[in-house]
Amino acid sequence: MPVPVPRPRAIPAVECGQAPAASQDRGPSTEQAPPGTAPAENLSGRPENPTQKREKTTENRENTPNRRESAVPTNLTVLLIEDDPGGSPIVPDLLDQSGKPIRIRTARNLTEAGRLLTDDVHCILLDLALPSHAPARTSADDGGDGDADGHDELAVLRHVLELAPRHAVLALTSSSDAERGAEAVAVGAQDYLFRDELDGRLLSRAIRYAVERKRSDSAERRLAEGRLRAQENRRLERGLLPTPLLEGSPLRFAARYRPGRSRALLGGDFYDVVRTPDGTVHAMIGDVCGHGPDEAALGVELRIAWRALTLAGLCGDQLLGTLQQVLEHERAHDEIFATLCAVDIAPDGRRAGLCLAGHPAPLVAGPGTPARLLPYDNNGPALGLLPGARWPRMQVELGAEWSLMLYTDGLIEGHVGEGRERLGQDGMVEMVRRQFAEGLQGEQLLRATVNEVRELNGGELADDVAVVLLDRTP
Repeated sequence: MPVPVPRPRAIPAVECGQAPAASQDRGPSTEQAPPGTAPAENLSGRPENPTQKREKTTENRENTPNRRESAVPTNLTVLLIEDDPGGSPIVPDLLDQSGKPIRIRTARNLTEAGRLLTDDVHCILLDLALPSHAPARTSADDGGDGDADGHDELAVLRHVLELAPRHAVLALTSSSDAERGAEAVAVGAQDYLFRDELDGRLLSRAIRYAVERKRSDSAERRLAEGRLRAQENRRLERGLLPTPLLEGSPLRFAARYRPGRSRALLGGDFYDVVRTPDGTVHAMIGDVCGHGPDEAALGVELRIAWRALTLAGLCGDQLLGTLQQVLEHERAHDEIFATLCAVDIAPDGRRAGLCLAGHPAPLVAGPGTPARLLPYDNNGPALGLLPGARWPRMQVELGAEWSLMLYTDGLIEGHVGEGRERLGQDGMVEMVRRQFAEGLQGEQLLRATVNEVRELNGGELADDVAVVLLDRTP
């Protein structure tokens, strides 16, 4: 026995615009067989209603050889759910705004409607007087719309809305029951119409309006959902940014962070500063290669691991070796690596240990001492490049009063002017020297530095930028 192949589900016509006619393998339909074939036998044994006969007659007339075209393309498809379609004033030869016929399908009950509700249906016309076999809702279940005895006059509408949540729905009711029509709109229908006041022009316009309103509502809902996801992502990213732990330290802290990704708060750069119980202040800044969300997530993992290992008492080569193990286990590809600069400042603040893993050396400046780069002769490899690598720890003297700036390469790789020349470390040192001479400190210094780098680049920088500044005054 051949195995049936499932059909891929198409996007509902109400959301994507025009759609081809539905296939007839999903249940009984009132559509006419192709021209030139014998009429299909009525296997259900039910007499055909006048609406079905009119539709077949119209389609047969359109498919006759005497017409210029073999078939008129259908622009809109409407599903009419009514227990007595033959008694309805709705005619099947409705025209849309472009003059094309609106195809009408009829269903006597919700079971037939479920079979005829294919993806090319744009709108549903529902008679609110249709008997519903759905369980009645109490007033407590539906917020007060049901009767005290549990009878829900809009149960059939609720069932249709659950059956077709992405389709436009027009409710049909009598002119003496306008309140019920208004309640139908409140429940979820796009509009309501009076059965005894309908004409072809009014109905055609109402169908077009309902379809466009549903499409607009769907687009607005997707936009709101996108905004909500963006807000949640921003809150998540903001929560992943570090909060320095410097309680009890005389050092002043400032930081500047600009991700290279558009509309993002978090990039592949990461930093952190903590003070351990012995009074030592540990500062770190790093950069994961790449600019995507995976690199940003890896940067957060490395930062959290660094903080945990630092608070556990590790430093220098032992700490960086453990971080490399974390990176190797967490990275998505073997080619991903990370550079890192780690500094541990002694409790007296006069000296510090420095470890570099493929990262630019920090900058230090003090009163009467121009800004300069710390030694980087013993710079070790970036994390994730060489198994079993070592990262020597260098001892540096800071003095009694100083400013120490850690940064990522995004700050020095911006272009200078319209050429291909880059700012580089030398250009950054000269810039910071001038800004120190102008009396800029802390947040003002970092803000001025990043803004000037952007101006020299002629706009936003392509890479992530992170800068950390620690100041000590006696």
